[in-house]
Amino acid sequence: MEAYDATVEERRALKPLSFRKTRRNKPLIMQLPGSLSRTAMVLMLIGVGVPDIAPAQNPSDGLYIRTGLTLDWFGATRFQDTDCSSVSPAALYGCGTGGDGAPTSSVGDFPMAGGVELGLGYALESSVRLEGIMRHRPNFTFQGRANFSQTTAEQSVAAELSALSAMLAVYRDFPEVGRGRFKPFAGAGFGISRIAIGKMRMTFPRTNTVVPGGKRNNATWMLTAGMATSMTESWLIDLAWTYSDLGAIETGQDVGHVIWRDRTREPLALDLASTTAGLSRHGLALSLRYSF
Repeated sequence: MEAYDATVEERRALKPLSFRKTRRNKPLIMQLPGSLSRTAMVLMLIGVGVPDIAPAQNPSDGLYIRTGLTLDWFGATRFQDTDCSSVSPAALYGCGTGGDGAPTSSVGDFPMAGGVELGLGYALESSVRLEGIMRHRPNFTFQGRANFSQTTAEQSVAAELSALSAMLAVYRDFPEVGRGRFKPFAGAGFGISRIAIGKMRMTFPRTNTVVPGGKRNNATWMLTAGMATSMTESWLIDLAWTYSDLGAIETGQDVGHVIWRDRTREPLALDLASTTAGLSRHGLALSLRYSF
């Protein structure tokens, strides 16, 4: 049998429709009307397969731990009697007016103080974080002056303190800024604090008065705002400003002493009532956050 030799026209007719060429050398599918052409192209892509594009997951969702250092600036405060009219035990300052015309008291502030903090939290997908926080300020100093009217000379007052607080905080993370490198956040917290003050030492021209120290538990709250930046998928650095109201400092109701500086007399014991002062602080915290 002789081999059949198809004509050029017959060979063209045998080619698949989608690859048939026009005089302009374009696939026939591109000659369909615009909407049909686009639909056909989408169907062809689906047929060969297109990689799934899933939204990026937030690596900070879930459990995390945070640890860092704090640097605190405490506000000025005033020590006054819990009950200025107390007689037994005796009020330290009384209800009178000092030499400067203000109520008798000790007024002062605190130098900058460092501390440490530890947080354990959980980040929700709604950009909200819940965190339990422990903060410890192991040693900071009150430095002030009294205004007793018996003398116009300097009446310096000093005491050492420590503070431990535990709070539950709620944070809100905001969209990234700076080309996605930084994530702002803000939050608030409530909890308890325990403030301990050592013996308060009051220095006068001829005597020193030693006031008993004390401890007090308080309700405490804070406001904070800061910025987080990622180092790796799991590690972040947080830099935050915080304002905290830690409650009250309280010296103890106990025996104090008046000590003559020239040692000419034996110390005089005093049964003293308690005194109180408020404690608030502004602070910066730099911490590392690890997401599990």
